[in-house]
Amino acid sequence: MPAAADFFVPSLRTVAVTRYVTPLREGGSLPALVEADDGFLYVLKFRGAGQGVKALIAELLVGELARALGLRVPELVFADLDVAFGRSEADEEIQDLLRASTGQNLALHYLSGAGTFDPLVTAVAPELAARVVWLDALTLNVDRTVRNTNLLVWHRELWLIDHGAALYVHHAGPDWARAGGARPFPQIKDHVLLPSVPPGALAAADALGHARLTPAQLRATVALVPEGWLAEVFPDVSAAAARADYVHFLETRLAASATFVHEADLARDGLI
Repeated sequence: MPAAADFFVPSLRTVAVTRYVTPLREGGSLPALVEADDGFLYVLKFRGAGQGVKALIAELLVGELARALGLRVPELVFADLDVAFGRSEADEEIQDLLRASTGQNLALHYLSGAGTFDPLVTAVAPELAARVVWLDALTLNVDRTVRNTNLLVWHRELWLIDHGAALYVHHAGPDWARAGGARPFPQIKDHVLLPSVPPGALAAADALGHARLTPAQLRATVALVPEGWLAEVFPDVSAAAARADYVHFLETRLAASATFVHEADLARDGLI
C-alpha cells in the first residue's frame, strides 16, 4: 500500500466492445457481460440505461477515489460500443438499450469466480471496514446495505463494485454542488460494514482520507470524466464548470468530514 501522502495518478484505458455475451439482469441499469478487443471480459454499464450518464459519472469518480484510498476496485475502462450492436439482438429491450448506448460507456473488469460478500460468512478487518464506511459517507453512497452489499470476495480479498447510486445530489438541479456538501447522511446506519467498525477506527480512516484525497488528487480524478458525458447531462455549463462543481462538492464534503464521522459513530452505537 502506498504511503498516505503519495499521489495516485488515475487513468483509464479505452477498449472496444467486440461481443455481447449475456445480460446481467440485476437492478434497473441492466448491465451486461461483454468481451472487448483486449480479450478480457467486462461488466458493461450502459450510458442509455435508466439511471443515465450521471450514474456512470458516479461509478467512475467513486471507484477511482476508492482506488486512491487503497481499496480494491475492479479496473474501470471506457468501453466504446459500435452502432451495429443493436441490430442482431433479439430482445427488444436490450436492442433499445444497445442503440441508446452507442459511443462511450463505462465497464468494470469481470472478476471471474468472485462471490457476493456475506457479512455472516466473511469477516472484514476493522481498518478496512472503516475505510469503506468512510468513503461511502463521503460520497453519499446509499447502496451498500445487507440487502445489496455491492461487495465481492475474490481470491479472499474484498472488492468494491457498483457505485452508480452514490453522489445522488448531482441529480438535484443546477446548484447541487453548493447545496449538498455538508448535508447529513442518515442512511449510513444501514451500511453493511458499520457493525465491523470499532470505536476510533473511523477517525483513523478520516485522517487517511484527508491525506490521500488532496485537492490535486480530487482534480485529477474529476478530470477523468469525459467532456461528452458532462455536455450531455449539464448542457447549460461548460465542461470545466461542471468539473469544478464536482471538485467543490468533494472538497466541501471533506471539510465537513468530522460531522459525518460523528454521525456514523452514533449510528454504530445505535444512537440514531
